[in-house]
Amino acid sequence: MKKSGQLFLINNVRNFLKREISTIFALSSGYGKCGVAVIRVSGPDAADVMKQLGSFKLLPEARKSVLRRIRDPSTNEVLDRGLVLWFPGRPGSFTGEDCCEFHVHGSIAVISAILNSLKRLPNLRLAEPGEFTKRAFYAGKLDLTAVEGLNDLINSETEFQRKQALNQLEGSLFHVYTEWKNILTKCVSNIEAYIDFGEDENIESEIFKNTHKVVKDLQYLIKKHLQDGRRGERLRSGVSMTILGAPNVGKSSLLNKLCKRPAAIVSPIAGTTRDLVTVDLDIGGYPVVLTDTAGIRADTSDLIEIEGVARAKKAASDADLILLVLDSAHFTDWLSKNSLNALLHICDNFTTYFTSDSSSTGEVRKIIMIFNKIDLIHATLLSTIKEVNDYFGTAILPVSCKTEDGLELLIEKVICNLNMLCGQPSVESPCYTQLRHRMCLTECEQFLNSYLNYENERDIDLGGHYLRLALYSLGKITGHVSTEEILNKIFADFCIGK
Repeated sequence: MKKSGQLFLINNVRNFLKREISTIFALSSGYGKCGVAVIRVSGPDAADVMKQLGSFKLLPEARKSVLRRIRDPSTNEVLDRGLVLWFPGRPGSFTGEDCCEFHVHGSIAVISAILNSLKRLPNLRLAEPGEFTKRAFYAGKLDLTAVEGLNDLINSETEFQRKQALNQLEGSLFHVYTEWKNILTKCVSNIEAYIDFGEDENIESEIFKNTHKVVKDLQYLIKKHLQDGRRGERLRSGVSMTILGAPNVGKSSLLNKLCKRPAAIVSPIAGTTRDLVTVDLDIGGYPVVLTDTAGIRADTSDLIEIEGVARAKKAASDADLILLVLDSAHFTDWLSKNSLNALLHICDNFTTYFTSDSSSTGEVRKIIMIFNKIDLIHATLLSTIKEVNDYFGTAILPVSCKTEDGLELLIEKVICNLNMLCGQPSVESPCYTQLRHRMCLTECEQFLNSYLNYENERDIDLGGHYLRLALYSLGKITGHVSTEEILNKIFADFCIGK
């Protein structure tokens, strides 16, 4: 612990010195033709940069835009005419350092000319990916959960992704983990006081018992937080939804209807789809990674089709939500030779097989059974399918991809399942969103459990050690304690201008 703390301090000092001697710049808006491009500069020489490119004798008023001709300092050539803004490090800029921004026309030529002018200035360098945000973190403007929330907000593609990322950026997770950290810090302090001064200062033994109870309550909260079915992680990365079924039942047609474009080849020839076809969708505000698969059948000697079937089964085993597509005509043929009760028994077993509950995360996989091609069957047979549908509470849905009959109800059912898998972002009850969070929380919970195993006051030294490890694990989430390796991995996901 002591060595880790010293290493963290050394890395902080090293990065602080690096920041103090360098001024960075980058294009902070998207590269390419656009109406307005934003070029950001941050560091000790930001004021000089603004004076030289904007031809200022005195810096303008902070955080107010000024229209200026932007010139190349070496040639005095006018590069563009745009808005410039000054953000002093105090009382506060985004990075905590002196910053300036140039809002210019978004042509490639203008952007390149200004960036090249900045390159020629002394003590300036192009920013590394995420370096502006990294400096904000080191300046105490953001914690690591807010940093990750900012990156998720930039990359959000659906409404619920945006809400979750914004909540995280504004501190929903930080407040939860900070409260737990404060509770654990007090517990560590009490235990250390009991160890150091218990005999000399006559510190009551009740402190040990009370701390034991507080730690037990905290362990329960963390365990409950972990058992949310990975909702936040799933919402952040997308729900894995796989279309499964026999050959030629209409799986690819269903994929095309859901994504509203011909993403997969549709053919009456069985076995057209050999490999996985994957598309990203926004369904009801939820991100979905939809996968079409090869038709599953056992009676094939085609090596490529055998591999396709293996990949289909693997995709089904990894899916959060399975759309099992059946041919209505084949179903009615089967039903004419078997009883309805036999079908219900098979469906019960099949649904149980595909919906597995994980005790560690509380996640539950979902399945929707779809009877396709209802346009080809008799009305009386359709009523039989609806009878099965009523039994399962719309878990079995009759659909026609040709006429689109039943598709609207199917999408409603899919959204209902997505809501169960992801929930809705909440400031009051935020979900963890990263594998990193889950690993740190699991580690913390295990250390708390190890502490609770020491029920005898004579073993309090060992118990206190596990409490300190638990506090360290919790601190890694928000960045109160960390390593350079973790930081580099987080900020490497950012674009260069952020």
